Amino acid sequence: MIELLEILWERGRDAASPAPVSSSQLRVLYILERDEGINLRNLGRLLGAAPSSVSRLCDRLQAVGFVERTTSQTSRRELELWLTPSGRRFLAELRARREVALRSAIAAMPPAARTALTEGLAGFRTAVRGTTELGADRPDDRQARSA
Repeated sequence: MIELLEILWERGRDAASPAPVSSSQLRVLYILERDEGINLRNLGRLLGAAPSSVSRLCDRLQAVGFVERTTSQTSRRELELWLTPSGRRFLAELRARREVALRSAIAAMPPAARTALTEGLAGFRTAVRGTTELGADRPDDRQARSA
């Protein structure tokens, strides 16, 4: 959920300060951070995207130095995708900037609004835990990674 909120944040931010990656590319970076060494086919399944689209996304991320492709040790026909140190640094810096912005926005909220936000987020967390274990893989995710 945090990744989706960050992607939505990216879409709604000021156009005067363009990011080095698109929201689709940012989603790829988050997946690679979580599933290091994933192959293009499984990444495509997680994204719900065609292989050619996934390949182009990764081409762009490799061009800016955030992603590295390596030949799989188990199958020479497959490529594995890895975040580079620059990609990891980008995600860490992005999260740090967003934390500062969020803290500032929350500090500017009236106390009643902060309380309402806290209660709403707690209710949301309870609802999510009631439907699925937070952080647990969906069956489709496990199957995609093992294929």
